[in-house]
Amino acid sequence: MSSAKPCCLVICSAAIDGVSTQPFIQAVTLLNSAFTLQLATPNGKAIEFVQQDDSGRRWLNDFRSKSVATPTRLDTIDVSRYACVLIPPAPGALYDLAKDADVATILNQAVAERKPVCAVGLGVAGLCGAMKDDRLTWTFSSYSLTGPSVLSLAKSPSFANLPLIIEDFIKDNGAVYSASKADHVHVVVDQNLITGQNEESTVVAVQNLILLCNARQGKQNLPS
Repeated sequence: MSSAKPCCLVICSAAIDGVSTQPFIQAVTLLNSAFTLQLATPNGKAIEFVQQDDSGRRWLNDFRSKSVATPTRLDTIDVSRYACVLIPPAPGALYDLAKDADVATILNQAVAERKPVCAVGLGVAGLCGAMKDDRLTWTFSSYSLTGPSVLSLAKSPSFANLPLIIEDFIKDNGAVYSASKADHVHVVVDQNLITGQNEESTVVAVQNLILLCNARQGKQNLPS
């Protein structure tokens, strides 16, 4: 029996607004224990990490020395090779992943194959471009999920210029939205979809992703 770890696809924004450093570190650290990781970005562009502190910079410097740090192109991804998909918190996701056709294709295939999908914080914007075959219905319209609330986004100085308001999109497209009013840790698990409201929800969301993958793997390994 093979002891190789299953693969997790980590979809990251390549926009200038970037990927949030600390949640990315938390996610990768947790995932490394259970998966072989593959990063992917639009056109395989380098990831711009934002909100770095000294410890984050040191971690990233070490991380960048490893082959896993080089992202592949989203349009080369074969979803069947991966056990699950993660979109970590990324302010840049509002600007590229939310409207990326390759992200939409990956997510639709993951849903069709019942692969666990996890999106956290502003990374939830990456789910918004996935439409069903009729091009009118959102792939996640029948789900319950969370993401940054209008109230939390309104605190941002760039709120008026945001291209997408995640809470409004979820509600306008038929899904059920919930959030912690105090912007505390809040994670929603519905079928194969895990969403986290904010960056603070990263650890709990990723832990749920690992548990869901383990449970799915266990079912697959049951004798028929």
